Formats: sequence, C-alpha cells, structure tokens
Amino acid sequence: MGGIRYKIRAASIIFYYVSSMRILVLNCGSSSAKFAIIDTADGRASVSGSVEEIGVSARLKAEKGGEVYKRGVDAPNHSHALAVIQNFLVEVGEDKGIAAVGHRVVHGGEKFSKSVLIDGEVLKVIGECSLLAPLHNPPNLQGIAAAQKNFPELAQVAVFDTAFHRSMPRHAYLYGLPYSLYEEYKVRRYGFHGTSHRFVASRTAKLLEKSPEELCLIIAHLGNGCSATAVKFGESVDTTLGLTPLEGMVMGTRCGSIDPGIVLHINKVLGYDFDALNRLLNKSSGLLGLSGISSDMRILLEKADAGEERAKIAIEVFCYRAAKEIASLMPALPRVDALVFTGGIGENSEPVRSKILSHLEIFKLNVLIVPTNEELLIAMDTEEVLK
Repeated sequence: MGGIRYKIRAASIIFYYVSSMRILVLNCGSSSAKFAIIDTADGRASVSGSVEEIGVSARLKAEKGGEVYKRGVDAPNHSHALAVIQNFLVEVGEDKGIAAVGHRVVHGGEKFSKSVLIDGEVLKVIGECSLLAPLHNPPNLQGIAAAQKNFPELAQVAVFDTAFHRSMPRHAYLYGLPYSLYEEYKVRRYGFHGTSHRFVASRTAKLLEKSPEELCLIIAHLGNGCSATAVKFGESVDTTLGLTPLEGMVMGTRCGSIDPGIVLHINKVLGYDFDALNRLLNKSSGLLGLSGISSDMRILLEKADAGEERAKIAIEVFCYRAAKEIASLMPALPRVDALVFTGGIGENSEPVRSKILSHLEIFKLNVLIVPTNEELLIAMDTEEVLK
C-alpha cells in the first residue's frame, strides 16, 4: 500500500504500574451487565463476564483462568443481575480485596471533564444527561444503584465516555443551528468512545517512546459502533460522534451522518413517528440495513467473498465513509504523526483497513494497530480518583 510506512501491533505489550488495586469494572446496558475485575498492577482481568438478556431469559457468561462458565440465572432487573455477579465472584474466589467499583457512564454532558467519585450530585447530573443519551444513561444509573445495593461497602466511581472530548474547541463542537439551542438545551457535539480514544492515545505514545504532548494522532475506533478522534498533543480537538452516538461513520446498525432532510422526508412520506425513526436510524441501518444480511463485519466479508453483492455494497460504503470521516479530522491538527486503528474491526480486519487506506493514499500516513482496553482505563481512573 503506497504511503504506509509501518504498522505495529501492540497486543502483547503490558505496562506495569507502581501501585496495585483490584477494581470491579461494570458496564451496564439496557439488558446487560458486563463485569471484570482488573488488577491495576499488571492490567490483567482475573475474571470477566456478563449477565445478558436481563428481564427476559437472563444468562451468565464468564471466564476465569481459561475456564468458561455459562448458565441461566434469575435476573429480572439490574439489581438481581448484580447479585448474580456478586454470588459468582464468591463462587470463584474473586470477591476478596476489591477496592472499588468503576462504572462506565456514557454521557456526562458539559459538567464532567474527568472521572469522579459518585455522590448524590453526580447521580443528579447523570440523570439530567439522560435526555441527551436516553438509551444509555438510564441503564447506567440502574447499574450504579444496583452496585450500591449489592456492594454497599465499596466506593463507586463514574468514568464518562464524553469526558475526554471536553477539550474540544467551540468551533468543533457547535452545530450550524440557532445558538439558543446550545445555550438553552446544550445541543452540541459531545463525542463518545472517550475511554477507548484516551487509552489508545496514551498507549500509542508509550509505543512510540514519546509523551502524549508530543504527538498528533487520528484514532479510528471501529467496531459495532465507530468513531474517529483527532488528538492534538494529548487532547481531543475533534471527533466524529456528536450529540448522540449516531453521527459520523456508518456503523453496525446505525446510519452515521445523513442529510437531516431525509428524516423530514421519511416522516412526511412514510408517516414514521419518533419511535419508528429512532429504530430505523439506530437499529435497522448501517451494515445491517445496507446488506440485509448482518451487522457483523466478519459475516459480511465471508458473504462478499462468496459473491453476495449486497455484502460487497455494505463493505464498500462502510470503508469509504470511514475514510471520509478520518480525512475530515485533518484540519484539526497541524500534522498527523500516525493514524491508529483500534476496536474489534480496526484491530482484526486487515481487508477493511486496506480498503479504508486505499481512499487515503494521498495523505502518506503512518499507520499503527493498537488494541484498546477500556476496562483497564476505567480501573486506572477509579484508582486515581480514590487516591
């Protein structure tokens, strides 16, 4: 590939820290509760897993030391799911010596630029931000309440997806809408995947034997959700996700950026109400909508190799739009020291990376592949807050 001077995979690199804490990391979605216990001394998870389909046909899936656990469980709500996790930790001998619980919280609005110890005021603001993240913040709050009930002796820390992007300048976060919408309702670009982008920016600097303050990076987090961020001397200065995690690249089931007039047109012609539009844009679009087959890039690559035209179309659109979004971030930086791929697709799919890079050859980019570890960053932030 012309213009690519090197690729580096950093999966085997482990960074050691002077101190050590065992942190229970929780990531609660609308119907799931993911967990891991991270030792900040070596960054490894001694146990990890999830309770899936909470309130429906809940089941526990977990792994410890190569042993896999799978079973149906009684979890009609998040509180019961956290009790299941607590009992499982006791069962496998991982319940001792936990210092705190670190929670992934998607939206912190303009209030939080760093991770914080959870108290009543923090919970109030997270609740207020539910208007900006109605699919994410409510289950985050349910997870916090459940953790406080099931682990009452442990400190609880909130680590925000949006916090890393609070350094964006206003010319990057404001939309071309009446300014009153920002003043009164905080309609602006917030950005997400901040834990991933911050972790990868730091890891990339270590890999290149530089400080983050010396580097200008574009980080492309490609998974079921996708975003790219321009990181200038250690700070986010622009990103592709916006008010919600719907803007920017084509994703697994999300459409990414579209002409806003499309929403008005669909409402007028097809009569879609808010709920129907929400399902269309968030759940039925992206790779799934384009292919009519799957939102999973691995399946689409197999189908494309077998000659499925719709799979080929979905992959082509995904890669071209990813390249356009990456290129759109370049004006935010004085230079680009490296384009860094991360996330499930970004780390593991060479065909997708190659297709994206074929649209960016003119820029002569250095390219790195750096695996993310959001759970480790949440654990490290939790440790830092406690200190």
